[in-house]
Amino acid sequence: MSFEKGDTVVLHDEHSEYDGQVGEVSQVSETMFGDATYMIQFEDGQEAGISEDAIEAAPDEELGDEDEEE
Repeated sequence: MSFEKGDTVVLHDEHSEYDGQVGEVSQVSETMFGDATYMIQFEDGQEAGISEDAIEAAPDEELGDEDEEE
């Protein structure tokens, strides 16, 4: 699954201080091999150069109140 700027994702990287945290894709770049890498913005920082296999779409309940406008 590919992601786009603005998508909410969960990072799975045991070497990152943001492992398991929900963040928002702030930039999508393509490597010279045609693979996508992502910059993810978290509440208290960002992580760059994230491969697609290290992130997954965040479950809807983790998105918070910002999508619950009525």
